[in-house]
This record gives sequence, C-alpha cells and structure tokens, in this order.
Amino acid sequence: MVRTSKVALITGGSGGIGRTVARELAHKGYRVALVDRSKRELASVLRLIRKGGGDARAVAADVSRPKDVRRAVAGILQSLGRIDVLVNCAGIQAPIGSFAATKLSDWEYNLRVNLFGTVHAAHAVLPSMVRRKEGVIVNFSGGGATGPRPNFSAYAVAKIGVVKFTEILAEELKGTGVRVNAVAPGAVNTGMLKEVLRAGSRAGAKELADAEKRAKEGGTPPERVAGLIAFLASPKARLLTGKLISAVWDPWEKWTRKDIVRIASTDIYTLRRRTE
Repeated sequence: MVRTSKVALITGGSGGIGRTVARELAHKGYRVALVDRSKRELASVLRLIRKGGGDARAVAADVSRPKDVRRAVAGILQSLGRIDVLVNCAGIQAPIGSFAATKLSDWEYNLRVNLFGTVHAAHAVLPSMVRRKEGVIVNFSGGGATGPRPNFSAYAVAKIGVVKFTEILAEELKGTGVRVNAVAPGAVNTGMLKEVLRAGSRAGAKELADAEKRAKEGGTPPERVAGLIAFLASPKARLLTGKLISAVWDPWEKWTRKDIVRIASTDIYTLRRRTE
C-alpha cells in the first residue's frame, strides 16, 4: 500500500457499495472519511479498513439533512485539511409501487436522499476543491436513469436528476481543475435487492423475477464498481468529466490514452435525445 496525503469522502460509506469503495480507495493509499447514518455500521467498516492497514475515520450524518452534510464536510476539512475525492454513494430505493399508489411524502424523501444528498455534498466540498484547483466528484446513477422503470418512479427521477446535475456541473467547472462524473453500478446485491423482494408484486413481474434470479445467482460484484471509481479518481482519467460510465457494460478497464482523448472530445457516454 502506497500512502498518499489525499482524502476521499464517501457518503453511504457503510452500505454494500460504499464500504467496498472505501476499502478500495484505502488500499490505494487514500485517507478515507466515511459518512452514514448508522454509527454501528460505520464502526464495523472502520475496523475492516484499519485491519487492512488503511487510514479511516467516520462521521455519523444524514445526507437528507443539509445541516448534517455541511457539518460533516466542515469537520473533515478541519481534521484532515482537504477533500480530494467525493463519492456520493448514499441512496435509497423506496417507495416501490405504482406512482398513483405512492405517498408523495415518501416520493419526496427519496429525492432528498438520492438527488439532494448528492447536491448538498457537492456544494459543501466544491469551494475547497476550486480553491486548490483540483478535485474529483463521482455521483451514482442507477436503474431508470436511462430508460423507463415502472414502479420505481421516485428512484428513477432522482437518478436521472443526478446524471443531468453531473453533466451541468462538469460544464460549469471546466478550467477549474475539478472533474465530475457519474457511474452506473449495475445490479449489485445490496439492501436494495432485499427491498425489491419484500415489495413483491408491487415491484412488477419483471423486476421481481430479476431480483429473485440475482438473489440465487449473484449480481454485479461491488469490487467492479469500486474499481471504476478508483479509475475515475486517478490521473489516468484526468481528461474525463461530465460522463456517465457503466461499471458493467463499458470497457473502461481497457481504455488507452487515445480512447480517453476521443471520449473526452465527444458527447459519448452522456444523455442526449436521439433522432432519426
């Protein structure tokens, strides 16, 4: 393990993907700061990282609460002096079911976590990144961001919002040294899988069948998602910004510098309306 002075802040740091990302970046030598609601789960992840020789600390905070996010970021900046990488892993899937049968309070809460949690974290870290003229933000897309996903309307709308936020913010930050990208993690078997299984018929026949199959056969390895995030945070990806990259379907592991230059100069890996 090669030590670095760089700091990676990971929201949702005790979740299935978040903890894997944290361990990967710690293995790469980053000092990692984890943010999540559960003190007990955070403590578990800290033990894992430290046992592997990594440098980690945690802050209990709820990303749906702007004050919590600002407090967490301010504390990390004060104690560690910098935040080089922000990974917005925190997310929820509920409510599951038809929009007409959904409580709007549950729908709005989903956006507060998935979309506004991402927005508030980015807003809190940006001043220090812009001031230092370097930084990487990685946001999480998800199912429904690139196509219709019935019975998951709140989640899908939040995630498409995250993608467009990523694209717009990347354009605004060009020339500042700060890059922003989004990742599509694929069907990782996390707590969200259990949510679909519990929802049963409310999830829809296809979603339920897919979830049952993944429960038996396994989903996308979270390590693949963590590998993509480590790549986007690395100097190799320094030309990439404003992109949506799939951990599963895009050949990011094989990209050469020539590939990256080509991708950076076009609108490939972005969301656009297509015409005949």
